Amino acid sequence: MKSSTKYLIAALLLCFVSMIGAYSIQTSAGDVEVKDLRWETPSGHLMSALLFKPDGATEDAPAPGIVTSHGWYNNREMQDLNNVELARRGYVVISIDMYGHGNSDAVTPEEWPNRGTGMYDAVELMADFPYIDQDRIGVTGHSNGARAANWSIIEDNKKPEEDQLISSVLLVANDAMYTNDPGEPLYWSQRTDEQQYTNVYGSRDVGIIAAQYDEFFFRSLAEDGTVTPPREYINTDYAQSFLNFGVDPASEGEVRDSYTVYTQEINGDEAMRVIYNPAQIHPWNHFSADVVDSLLTYFDESIGSPDSLNSSNQVWQWKVFFNFLGYIGFFMFVVSFTKVMVNTKSFSSLKASERAIASSPPKGIGRWWFWGGLIVSAIVSGFSYLALFNWTATTRPDFFPQAPVYYIGVWSAVMGVVTLAILFLSYKLFNKKDGLNLRDAGVFIPLRSLWKTVLLSIIVTTAAFGLVFIADYFFTTDFRIWVLTIKVFTADKLLIALIYLPFFLLFYVANSIAINAFNYVVNGKREWLNTALMALFNGLSAIVIVAIQYTHFFIEGDVFFTNVSPIVGIWLFPIIVIIPLAAIITRKIYHETKNPYLGGIIYAIIVTVMMVSNTLTQL
Repeated sequence: MKSSTKYLIAALLLCFVSMIGAYSIQTSAGDVEVKDLRWETPSGHLMSALLFKPDGATEDAPAPGIVTSHGWYNNREMQDLNNVELARRGYVVISIDMYGHGNSDAVTPEEWPNRGTGMYDAVELMADFPYIDQDRIGVTGHSNGARAANWSIIEDNKKPEEDQLISSVLLVANDAMYTNDPGEPLYWSQRTDEQQYTNVYGSRDVGIIAAQYDEFFFRSLAEDGTVTPPREYINTDYAQSFLNFGVDPASEGEVRDSYTVYTQEINGDEAMRVIYNPAQIHPWNHFSADVVDSLLTYFDESIGSPDSLNSSNQVWQWKVFFNFLGYIGFFMFVVSFTKVMVNTKSFSSLKASERAIASSPPKGIGRWWFWGGLIVSAIVSGFSYLALFNWTATTRPDFFPQAPVYYIGVWSAVMGVVTLAILFLSYKLFNKKDGLNLRDAGVFIPLRSLWKTVLLSIIVTTAAFGLVFIADYFFTTDFRIWVLTIKVFTADKLLIALIYLPFFLLFYVANSIAINAFNYVVNGKREWLNTALMALFNGLSAIVIVAIQYTHFFIEGDVFFTNVSPIVGIWLFPIIVIIPLAAIITRKIYHETKNPYLGGIIYAIIVTVMMVSNTLTQL
């Protein structure tokens, strides 16, 4: 009890240090005011955004403004690195939740292009602020956030030139609009002979950050039918037309290079074009000091930075550090708070009479069942993950409003069934004869203990997410690192979480039973080696798929798995951490309780809420 209390106090301290530290960085030690915005837009939808207002932006000294946007399946905090650095240089920043993301209203797919899926609504809002220089408003976004910027340009072009609001555009990880096609930005697969190169952006300044290993964009179809990989994008007709302000590179213009700013007078104004092409993958663009450097350099040259700071002078990494402390503290809190609770009178019946310890190492046929079960699970996990993507994409019922969570959920449920099947066979053919007692291992528990297990799981997860809401309410921060995010959510996400929770309960409870009731054995000389082994095999299939995908990409210039969307590899980045972490969290709780259900249910709830609050919801 004393040890658990000490860890609980340490967890709370970590979380509060995280809140204060992240708040200090994002406000530049109080020089930038951060507000959580909610407003109804002309589209008739509720829009959510973060406003970063430096002290120097006043009605007497209006500052330039920039609207930033995350990509598909993300939220406004994913632009933290840009928001922090732009605000500390004096720009006013609005970081939006695109419609269907974060705290903004969900819309139908047909409404996504409308007003830049919310970005242009934010531009108009910003233009009405008295402390904004209306002649210096820029937009930037990552991936589909860049597409939102293109859609915003289409919306802005509907106004007379003298009333247009956007003067600068930086597209990160998505193509520009190269031709006179009236709708979507052009991708190589859409090219027709009727489309002609043109300058859709007019006299605005425009830049592109085109990663050399972008999984989605910056490809061209060559005359021989081969695809030009993104690392050769700068030499394509599309890039050259863009840098030459929309001319047909086959007959006009000159060969131009990346990281060089080109200018030309258009309609009496000097416009600039530039392409940056870092050697990165698509999702690393929103976690990259190089990309931030290019972004700051671009906007300084385009609309001018109010405060002169070298673009390499960056502090957003410290906000990441503090956010990550909170992430660690969150899971420390989950484990230690659970242990403290099972030592209270109300839940003492869930505490084991003695601490769970590892069984003797498997021998003979037991060794084959132990290692065979782990290997078969990993193989089935990898193949089923790839096989289920296209199936779930075409069979998802409307009842499930989030496509990514449905896909990962179905995969989780499949692996839950596979795990239970392996455990059943293992028990019938070996473990029962070897003396495994399912009641002693916690697989069979009394009904009274089961409902207390469920109740305690709800209490623990509610308390843990309470910390996140405290961070948001008092400090406008949360707990995260890169694609691993724990954030606040609106009430509708709880209803969505209930829809998906059965999928994840099936997997994480089955996984906890396997790890703790069946596979908690001595491996090597130290007990913790077994926990590490369970964590490794939990994430092994994801690690192998990612390794194959990106090793091939870096060598050959494109991804390996071409029969599914490249996003399946990207969605594995958080899974590489989340699923292995399940082995550690559930094992820590099992030590105290000999109850595999408690840790499995707690972790399933946390993962479900994390997933539904960090993706796209559509009507």
